[in-house]
Amino acid sequence: MDWGKLPDLAAVALLATAFAAVSRRSQASVSKLWLTGWVMIALHFAALIFMPAPGKLGTIAAFFGLASLTWAGILFMWASVPYRKRASSLWMLVVLLGTNTLYIAIILVDPTPFWALAPAAVLIGVLPLVLALLNVQREKHPLRWTLVALYCALSVFLLVFQHRPDNGLSLALNAMLFTVYFGCCLHFLHAYRRRTAGAFITIAGFLGWAGVFVVAPSMGTILPKLQLESEVWNLPKYIVAVGMILLLLEEQIEHSEYLALHDELTGLPNRRLFHDRLGNALERARRNGTCTALLLVDLDRFKQVNDTQGHHIGDQLLRRVGTVFSDRIRRSDTVARTGGDEFSIILDDPISREDAERVGHTLIELLGAPFELGNQTMSIGASMGIALFPEDATDAEGLCIAADLRMYDSKNKAGQFGKLARLPVSAAFPQSDDQARSRQVG
Repeated sequence: MDWGKLPDLAAVALLATAFAAVSRRSQASVSKLWLTGWVMIALHFAALIFMPAPGKLGTIAAFFGLASLTWAGILFMWASVPYRKRASSLWMLVVLLGTNTLYIAIILVDPTPFWALAPAAVLIGVLPLVLALLNVQREKHPLRWTLVALYCALSVFLLVFQHRPDNGLSLALNAMLFTVYFGCCLHFLHAYRRRTAGAFITIAGFLGWAGVFVVAPSMGTILPKLQLESEVWNLPKYIVAVGMILLLLEEQIEHSEYLALHDELTGLPNRRLFHDRLGNALERARRNGTCTALLLVDLDRFKQVNDTQGHHIGDQLLRRVGTVFSDRIRRSDTVARTGGDEFSIILDDPISREDAERVGHTLIELLGAPFELGNQTMSIGASMGIALFPEDATDAEGLCIAADLRMYDSKNKAGQFGKLARLPVSAAFPQSDDQARSRQVG
């Protein structure tokens, strides 16, 4: 037994535990796949302990050690594929796992069936190519063809070098592992193009990890007297682990920043971001001598939907309304959810009162049409108040108050209220986000 591998196993186990703790809070869909990959790496180090054992135990340990290292790399690659949930990508995962595992098993059989090496090497390149060609109309992503090119090149390399009498099998095995982890480097380079510490460290770590399978055998040939500790060759693994943890932490920070400025239910800007954009829009209009319009929309029968159909249907309705509004305005404009059933729309310049009223009329008509939510068909209607800068107000607070007054006046004329139960000014600026979310006027 090689008990010298225990420190490496302990280090990877600790990193995997830290990774699990971080990924538990992560919103990233790849976190579970990454964690599975690191469990495979831990299995790799555990198997290395038993590899020196004689007989079948050593062979089985060698198989699981090499296979788990390969499986981990393939999972890391697959996790970075944006279309991984499609059937063709799932089949590609099965093909890569199957062909690589088969080749490792053939190499480790004693005595080695050399007649089986060539068919196995051909399968490594041909099966991914055939699968890609069969799905060429549905999937043309560059990552797919990068992966196919890598494995076709590996297949050719194996056919050329695997039968060399001295080190053919060693070259073949190192080439296969290089292909897996160089593929990880390329996939992460494509998936994480942002310039962050986590992305840089992870990509550099995978490049170093792939380089180990080239540099280590080369040094053994060129400088046979130079002996390096195994920890040197394992260093890229730890670098990748640290980089992945940083990526998850960066994603959590980005998600927290997003939630601070957006409504979690609809994904629209919340009241805080709305006021910030309104201030910027008014400043631009003031500087350019143009107009900015504010539309305040309050759903008429939302409380009734919530009470009769349940909050689940109410949430779906709010998301649908947000989508309808977002699809009907320009990208330069802003739709925000500023209350429980209240939406605010900033129409940036150039805009006129006639333009604003035309947009408002269109949105009211859309909300008056029936909505289909699951098996339910409902129509809710809405009341709207429109205020224009600088005609109705010269600052953000005054514009909100003017739009709020007109919205309640619209409700009053429609018979939604007998009398206003509170001053409309209270809905304009001082209201907090929590108070706004709890407000449901039906």
